[in-house]
Amino acid sequence: MESLGARLRDVRLRAGMGLRELARKAEVSPSYISQIENGKTQPSITSLYAFARILNASISELFVDGPSELDDDVPQPAPDHPEGEGGFDPSHVWSPTEFANRISVIHPSHRSRLNFSDGVVWERLAATPERSISYMKITYAPHATGKLQSHDGYEYGYVLRGALSLRVGAEEFLLREGESVGFDSTIEHVLTNAGDEVFEGLWFVHGRAH
Repeated sequence: MESLGARLRDVRLRAGMGLRELARKAEVSPSYISQIENGKTQPSITSLYAFARILNASISELFVDGPSELDDDVPQPAPDHPEGEGGFDPSHVWSPTEFANRISVIHPSHRSRLNFSDGVVWERLAATPERSISYMKITYAPHATGKLQSHDGYEYGYVLRGALSLRVGAEEFLLREGESVGFDSTIEHVLTNAGDEVFEGLWFVHGRAH
């Protein structure tokens, strides 16, 4: 995260896009992007997805030195929201890596990790070459919430610690330690930690192949 601002600036300049143009397309203020690029603040999940989509970059490209030849997993807008208003498919957050193999064993200290200013942390638990899959440990700080979104595929979750409020369509569920869930991701959904304790869970997202 310390170098995220510089990465964002590099990707933006490679795309030939000015700061004000990116701000206009992402519907944020130019000063907000300037603060991110100067390392004075961190972007929200929503903003990070928007920047990646607009700049035609993957999320992980903003966290590594330069583009990878294998880095073609660009986060895609949900099909029923062509402008990306409905959120992005989290199964395409992690880009392919040269270290991916048919077997992936990852020590906790070596996990790819995304820390967002929303109080949400995603940790990649396996790095096989299979696409449109995300196997993650997710952490939500007290009162942290994600974005209402929908995308192709299915999601499956298991609560390790704390409690999570999950709204899928018109239904809302409170998941506690030891409980699990699976649902159709094409239905609009949002995850929220409404409690005063940290939530930790295992999350598996199976999206569409690109």
